[in-house]
Amino acid sequence: MKLVSIPANPVPEGAVTATIKTPDGVSLRYARWEPPPGRKGTVVVCPGRTEFIEKYFEVVRDLRARGLTAAILDWRGQGLSDRPLADAHKSHVRDFSDYLRDLETFMNEVVLPDCPPPYFALGHSMGANVLIHSASLGHRWFDRTVLSAPMIGLPPSNHMRFMPTIARLSRLLGFGSRYVPGGSAAVESLSAFVGNRVTSDPVRHARTAAVIEAEPALGLGSPTIAWADAAFRAMAPFADPAFPARIRHPILIVAAGRDLLVSTPAIEEFAIRLRAGAHLVISGARHEILMEQDYYRQQFWAAFDAFVPGTPLFG
Repeated sequence: MKLVSIPANPVPEGAVTATIKTPDGVSLRYARWEPPPGRKGTVVVCPGRTEFIEKYFEVVRDLRARGLTAAILDWRGQGLSDRPLADAHKSHVRDFSDYLRDLETFMNEVVLPDCPPPYFALGHSMGANVLIHSASLGHRWFDRTVLSAPMIGLPPSNHMRFMPTIARLSRLLGFGSRYVPGGSAAVESLSAFVGNRVTSDPVRHARTAAVIEAEPALGLGSPTIAWADAAFRAMAPFADPAFPARIRHPILIVAAGRDLLVSTPAIEEFAIRLRAGAHLVISGARHEILMEQDYYRQQFWAAFDAFVPGTPLFG
């Protein structure tokens, strides 16, 4: 299974890529990197919705510069992993427990046998949601977890309170495989930079688009009603004030001050209730903090270095 390399986004050296099969028969693409000199452990990167391995090549280099290796998977339904519907542009999943199954398969078949410990996790948005649920279920694969703009709640609006019920009813009526209202096959990452809601960095925005243009199969459009219903159900536990206290795992949460996709106040409310948590809001940053301007990324990596043992601060 190939990795897409372009001059603006070459594959970091030491990559190993292949596919694995989940217990329910889904083929997942993954990549791992050989440990750099002075190995200090492995970071398992869990991307957000629409994302793919190649988008994180810069992050892989950042980690390797810290003596950490990386392992990344394409979730089912995105990247070059299996897509469940005939319209491959639909972002579709039955339930977020399927993503938990993807993560468990990846850990057991790739990370634990082939990557050096200790293990850390780095999750963005949807991937961060999956990691939190994994921790709440008692999985203790990771010594520490860092989350970027986790999808634990959406920005409030006048109609948002009705959306979970509408998505649930629409799915029960048999419309689960349809795009959400207003959604389409248009690849979101190919949208114009002006007016985009994820990054203020035009170069990194263009880089992501260039990778998809080189391999159109990486592109993903809007979510389906079933995905939206699954996402609302995956976010529902976060409304319980007692939920954070059930997580006994060190977590650092980094939120974006100008996030228009997930709720930064909800993230802060969740973070302050964690038993072993810390959080930081990067003022001015948009949703994709790791794809943001250097000014914002440097703040993220400073927090990462202060939290994850084995990085320069701890060297």
